[in-house]
Amino acid sequence: MSDMPPRLALIESLRTRADALRSAERSRQCSAIESIRGIDRRLRSALRWLDDALAQLEIIRPQVAHRFPLPGLVTISALRFEGGAVSCRRGRIAGEDVLELVEWGYRLENDAPIRLVLPPGDARLAAGMLRGAQLEYSYRPEGGGRSGVFTIAQTVTASVRLCPDFERGLVIVALANVDRFETVTLEFAAEALCEPALEDLVRLILGESDAFLKRAPLARCRR
Repeated sequence: MSDMPPRLALIESLRTRADALRSAERSRQCSAIESIRGIDRRLRSALRWLDDALAQLEIIRPQVAHRFPLPGLVTISALRFEGGAVSCRRGRIAGEDVLELVEWGYRLENDAPIRLVLPPGDARLAAGMLRGAQLEYSYRPEGGGRSGVFTIAQTVTASVRLCPDFERGLVIVALANVDRFETVTLEFAAEALCEPALEDLVRLILGESDAFLKRAPLARCRR
């Protein structure tokens, strides 16, 4: 008889199933590596573009339309773009050399400090708010201790951080003190972080448009 013995038939069946699983796993790994490479290409392109944009802004030093209020205390305004730095952090994932972080830190300044007179009971709260906003200040009592004077530098320190989420195929963009005294985090599909999006980012920094904030959803809270 030409029929395959039952034991050999079972082995062949198992081998076929194992080969199919190995092939599927190889395809999954290749797809994952291509996704990692695609995200990394986007980050490297963004790094070069932001570095070029910074070089031009440091020459122009444009005025910035944003106002940064600390409710009930002061509003920082009439700022200009003063300077900054673009940096990156490198790492490895799945055997690939990748960028783990692209960061653009910068300063907005107004040469005129703000003078704020407060009663001593309000000074501690005011100092905490100023520190939380990363504003530089000095304080001295006056009037025999009946009041105190804050001298507040109108300098806003801000940053844009691009962090890849290779597992989900996203780039997480964290905007700290860009248009307000807080951090806003957005989740970009990697392909959405294109040159027009980066142009909208610069317009947001300068206070010309908030279109960048509408290009991606807010980041989900994750444990």
